[in-house]
Amino acid sequence: MLKIVEGILKGDRRSLSRAISLIDNEEGKYQEIISQIFQNTGKAMTIGLTGPGGSGKSTLIGKLIDEFKRFGYKIAIIAVDPTSPLTGGAILGDRVRMQSNLMDKSDVFMRSIASRGAIGGISRSLRNIIRILDAAGYDLIIVESVGAGQLEIEVSKVVNLTLVVFTPNTGDRVQAVKAGVTEIGDIYIVNKADLEGANTLYNTIRDFIGETERKPIILKCSAKTGTGTKEVAETINNMLNEQLDNFKKKDHQLLEIELKDMVLNILKDKILRMLKDNPTYHNFIHKIQNKKMDPFQAAEILTSNLLNNTFSNYTENNRN
Repeated sequence: MLKIVEGILKGDRRSLSRAISLIDNEEGKYQEIISQIFQNTGKAMTIGLTGPGGSGKSTLIGKLIDEFKRFGYKIAIIAVDPTSPLTGGAILGDRVRMQSNLMDKSDVFMRSIASRGAIGGISRSLRNIIRILDAAGYDLIIVESVGAGQLEIEVSKVVNLTLVVFTPNTGDRVQAVKAGVTEIGDIYIVNKADLEGANTLYNTIRDFIGETERKPIILKCSAKTGTGTKEVAETINNMLNEQLDNFKKKDHQLLEIELKDMVLNILKDKILRMLKDNPTYHNFIHKIQNKKMDPFQAAEILTSNLLNNTFSNYTENNRN
């Protein structure tokens, strides 16, 4: 067993941080780490929490953690940074606010990761980071992200429950419940419910989303004052415990997508390496350039040859 895996299973934070970095960057022995901890996973519950910047997600998480601790959960938080690594971005302020909210919660593990704009990549990374935290004994893992289109949909794919947070000052209330967001939430929360316009926003969300076929739950609270946060936490806890069968079904679907994605990525890498050293590939490019062959014809022939070669090698290896 790898030393870093021994540290993970003991809940050592330095080992956790190192393992998460390796997995997030797909470096070193990250695949071996997942292989060795895999039997110790599958116990944790996961919550995704998203919403526009300034909706008070960090403060709300801080309040919910106090309630979740009462239920006996050991909690970890993954903050997903949707910002371009080239510009840094304003999300850093969100990290600082969350860390300040958690200063008196030393038993809570928190880690930020960057999405780097990768569609599909972030869900792959998240699933494995969740597995690491799960193996370390964290049984409630909260994934926080700023509402950023495809990112929030990616996050919703890998968690048991998705919470979408709005506030009265997030702008046009009809725009706030736009397509996409209406499809991912299990619970919709109007935060800063003490502000003017909160009731109007609550009614708008209820009319636009609450009456859809999924019938998600719509709640109001004020994370700043603590009003309604206990009800939010109890609702989440009840849903986590009452919908175990649904979560297993969703997990089966996610594993199916994950395995298919991994197979396609492995095939893509192998085929790219084969093309690089394939004289027929370079010969076909020359023929296309000289109009002796069209691109479709060349692609069909190359694909057929490469697949036949790949599956022939696979059959030969299995026979041996």
